[in-house]
Amino acid sequence: MTQRILASGNEAIAMAAFDCGVNLGVGYPGTPSSEILDEFSKEGGTAQWAPNEKTALEVGIGVAFANGRSLVTMKHVGLNVAADPLFTIAYSGTPGGLVIVSADDPGMASSQNEQDNRRYAIAAGVPMLEPADSQECYDFLIRAFELSEAYRRPVLFRVTTRVCHSKCILERRGRIAEPKTGSFTHDPRSNVMIPAYARIAHKNLRATLHKLEELNEKGEFVKRIEGSSELGVITSGISFQHVRDAAPEASVLKLGFTYPLPLETIRKFAESVKRCVVVEEGDPILADAINAAGIRVEGKPEMFRFGELNVQRVRRLLAGDATPEPAPAPGKPPQLCAGCPHRKTYQALHELNCIVSGDIGCYTLGVLPPFEAVDTCVCMGASITVGLGMRRVLPEAEARRVVSVIGDSTFMHTGVNGIVEMVYNRPATGHVVLVLDNSTTAMTGMQEHPGTGRKLDHTPAPQVSIEQVVRGIGVDNVDVIDSTVNYEAFKELVQKRLASNDTSVIIARRPCILAMVKLKSYEGKK
Repeated sequence: MTQRILASGNEAIAMAAFDCGVNLGVGYPGTPSSEILDEFSKEGGTAQWAPNEKTALEVGIGVAFANGRSLVTMKHVGLNVAADPLFTIAYSGTPGGLVIVSADDPGMASSQNEQDNRRYAIAAGVPMLEPADSQECYDFLIRAFELSEAYRRPVLFRVTTRVCHSKCILERRGRIAEPKTGSFTHDPRSNVMIPAYARIAHKNLRATLHKLEELNEKGEFVKRIEGSSELGVITSGISFQHVRDAAPEASVLKLGFTYPLPLETIRKFAESVKRCVVVEEGDPILADAINAAGIRVEGKPEMFRFGELNVQRVRRLLAGDATPEPAPAPGKPPQLCAGCPHRKTYQALHELNCIVSGDIGCYTLGVLPPFEAVDTCVCMGASITVGLGMRRVLPEAEARRVVSVIGDSTFMHTGVNGIVEMVYNRPATGHVVLVLDNSTTAMTGMQEHPGTGRKLDHTPAPQVSIEQVVRGIGVDNVDVIDSTVNYEAFKELVQKRLASNDTSVIIARRPCILAMVKLKSYEGKK
């Protein structure tokens, strides 16, 4: 029975996954995607956090190889981590449904870059859907699973921050399918990508993309709004909403299935108007592809490549106004919470004049005043390996000041390999790694990870011990300390480890102050 509700894009994706019988939702939390699996779990679906996005996608692939349906969620930079399995599974495909949510972050509201993951669809050769609102998130996700199974291909489901978090009225159909009982068919020619089979698979992939382009030309995912013959706009995703407000008089062609493109549909639309402009957030991917096909359209000035679009920016874009935009009003800079256990750690590192190789998480905010104690930050897990690289070339006195700082969730994500590198290719001066363990994945919304001892729904799970892991790898010194309660002892410990030639891991353990109330409530689930 149809139900009308107010829902965000993330909630709509979760509802659709439940209603179409997804067997497993798996991912790694990252804004703006984090709520999807939490909501799916609340709906009654089976969901789990993986240590990282590569692991999540590989688990999802296994579900789909066994004829189940899997939803794999991550933010845009997470797809970088999952790219290795993505490019190969694009060749082999799976008999079950496999949909990968890439939640992009134009404007970098909570990210280290604003990469445009539409490029992944083109590079890997996977079909891509782009919903523009919550209703399309719901409807398109259900169709994504149907397409994945019909064509035996993973589907990239690309959303952005505004689509994820904005709410609109959603007509929910209700349960249309139950999760399937898995089955496996022996088919190594399809599922094992040795070169002989992969060459055939690559040709099959390209043939499938041609079939999907033909499907896209039928117009199921295209919305055409008739308007002025003077101005036509081609757009997709959240940009469609801005276009409708900015230029209500324009003819509009909204694309929902954006790879492979329905080029003949686009050609006919462009020919029907005197001026045709492509309005898209991020890189000029649609404009470049359409122009490359010999269809004359206008792109956007370079200045509109950066940040999110809005109604005012779209008006300027359509008017060809490339004059400098007014600077945004300064907002309150982010900072570590009062009482955050990381504060004392960074105070000590600042006082000790350490060279700090940082990582992704709340503790990245240690770069800002009053601490100013983070010197580098690249990507998840890079703090350890970047620190090791610096130790290799700095003069000894400076090398002994290098400390790598990583969080507990990030350690589980991609920190373990860095520890292996530290033990295996040990610098002459040794190295010191600080694991700031606040017992949660704090920055993305207090999600669980393998080190918390709780599953996604906060019920008990086997707990992976950071100290046992690093001892097992072969680290010389492993210390656990509360840097807030034992501040002076912590400083002395850091100094001692920096002065030695040992490999050392110091675990500064104290729960996140915002998570402490929640942690107490989870104890009742044991």
